[in-house]
Amino acid sequence: MKLSLSLHRARLGPAEFQVIRPARPPERAVLSDGRWYLDAQVDQQAAQLVAALWSLAATSPRSLVHVPLRRTDPDTGEPGPDLVLLHHSLQFAPSRWKELRARLGPGRPRTANLPGPLSAGRAREFRPERHHRENRDRFHQRVHAGALFMTGSAALFADTSWLFADVAHRGPGYVHARPDHAHYCARMGQGDGLVADGGGSAIHVVYRDQWPDR
Repeated sequence: MKLSLSLHRARLGPAEFQVIRPARPPERAVLSDGRWYLDAQVDQQAAQLVAALWSLAATSPRSLVHVPLRRTDPDTGEPGPDLVLLHHSLQFAPSRWKELRARLGPGRPRTANLPGPLSAGRAREFRPERHHRENRDRFHQRVHAGALFMTGSAALFADTSWLFADVAHRGPGYVHARPDHAHYCARMGQGDGLVADGGGSAIHVVYRDQWPDR
């Protein structure tokens, strides 16, 4: 698939960082703290876009992938954080995000050609060693300056690209066929060895087709 992007560069001291953003941020997508999970509500178009950007993070270890999501939660009226995906080798401190973000210019247009994300079934069986207690290749999360940072390896991003793709592919049909139980979701990080213990939250992605006007 072809993905329209905006490429930004900014310097912090001696280091230069590259930030990739979608050319058009998703309109119907929000992150919020739920009772048991970190909830991500998305419509089909937003889920497809985030899935593509998640896959891009797996192939762009030298870049921060910034997904603007700060739409007001349609249920609570509270704003949620953006999403930033980055490779752990960048060693970027989330505490510097506000400073870096302020230095980003308008960016340059770019088109990326991406393969389709893994299916949910294939991805969940792809690396069974992730379920082992000794596994250390896990996402580390931190919220800072209005953004949720998901820091991990290229393999980890590749193995979890199914999360939003599954909701985009199956959510609309499931909800349409079950109007009395219109809930389709995918989860990551609860007992599956994908999110580091101690401060990490499982992610609960929910398909939502009804959104109030802004």
